[in-house]
Amino acid sequence: MKKTAVFPGTFDPFTIGHLSLVERGLQLVDEIIVAIGINPHKKTFFSLNQRIEAISKLFGQDHRIKTKYYDCLTVDFAKSVGAQFILRGIRSIYDFEYEKNIADVNRKISGIETFVLFTEPEHTHISSTIVRELLAYGKDVSEFIPS
Repeated sequence: MKKTAVFPGTFDPFTIGHLSLVERGLQLVDEIIVAIGINPHKKTFFSLNQRIEAISKLFGQDHRIKTKYYDCLTVDFAKSVGAQFILRGIRSIYDFEYEKNIADVNRKISGIETFVLFTEPEHTHISSTIVRELLAYGKDVSEFIPS
C-alpha cells in the first residue's frame, strides 16, 4: 500500500525550511501532497494561484509530490485524498505544544497519524511570516526561499 502524507500550510511563501521537510519526509513516505490551506480570515501576500504555481514548478515532474489546495479541516482533506499521515515541522518548543495538541485531536477524530520532523538548525529562524515582512519592505529574501 502506498504511504501518503499531507503537508499542510498556507505556504505564503514556501521557504527552504518547507523544502527541507518535504525532501526529508520522502524518506518516510511514498508520496507527499503539499496542501495549501485556504483561510478566508488570513491575509496572504501571494495569491493562491501564485503559490500553487511556485510549488508545482519547484518540484517539477517529481511524481511523488503533488500540490493541491483545500478549504476544510486538514484531516477531512487528508481522508479525501487517501492520505494516512500528516507531516508537520517543528522549529521550537512553542511549535511542539501547538502541533501536539492538534495531532492528538486529529488522531482522535480521524485516526490519521501526524509525524513531525524537527527543522534543521540552519533553518529554525526562517518562517513565512518573517519572509512576508521582509518582502513587504522590499528586502532580498533569496536566501530564505527556494530558487
